Amino acid sequence: MPEQEALILVDSHAHLDMRDFNSDRHEVIQRASKNGVKYILCPLDISSRESLNQGLKLKEERNNIYLAAGLHPHDARKLSPEIFIQIKKMAGSGQILAIGEIGLDFHYNFSPPDKQIEAFSQQLALASELKLPVIIHSREAAGKIIEIIKALFYSGGGILHCFSESWPLARTMIDLGFLISFSGILTYAQATDVQEAARRLPLDRLLVETDSPYLTPYPEKKNNKRNEPAFVVTTARKLASLKDIPPDRVAEATTRNFFRFFRLKNSPAGVKI
Repeated sequence: MPEQEALILVDSHAHLDMRDFNSDRHEVIQRASKNGVKYILCPLDISSRESLNQGLKLKEERNNIYLAAGLHPHDARKLSPEIFIQIKKMAGSGQILAIGEIGLDFHYNFSPPDKQIEAFSQQLALASELKLPVIIHSREAAGKIIEIIKALFYSGGGILHCFSESWPLARTMIDLGFLISFSGILTYAQATDVQEAARRLPLDRLLVETDSPYLTPYPEKKNNKRNEPAFVVTTARKLASLKDIPPDRVAEATTRNFFRFFRLKNSPAGVKI
């Protein structure tokens, strides 16, 4: 990416708490920073003590790591009262910016659909109670996601992360107050629906992410099985190309969107919030 060193980017979704990074977590963060990725949001698995401990340790060590926490649809079968107690505790202490990632995944159905719907609905209700935004995972579940949001009159907004569906869902979600976050999927030749949505969406509603350690963008995918935050630059470059604008405009806009949406006071120099 031209002028790469001058860019300031946010990776709005990276699972740095996962074991995939146990051997070189701090080196991964350093590589990201050298590549202009100065801020990272790490969504934690609220059902995993290991995930929570690792994420909180990262946050304590670094002021450029932000956290969210929630019960992923894959783990919806683990739904319990303790889950909500833990979320409330983290929200009350200011440890998390959002509840997530939560949502529905009807592709894998690692948890039964009815249990996913229950977990998603209850976490949305909790987000309304706590006045926190949410980070939503949606795969082959667009209609039900929208139905539940509307049925619960949820109006707290959030991020539709790792966008993998089509323009109609993106349009509806921004109308509901959500930002749309693009991952390495945007760089895949077969992702034509995702690319169309990127072209059509307004720049002030967009974010970029890696979803590390998954979904390595192309061409890094050829040599790197594991994704990492430094590679979000490639997704930002692709987004700029699709919108026919300079990469620095994408970097500035997506960084501004992140800090403005979460009402963060420590905005980076040169980015007007």
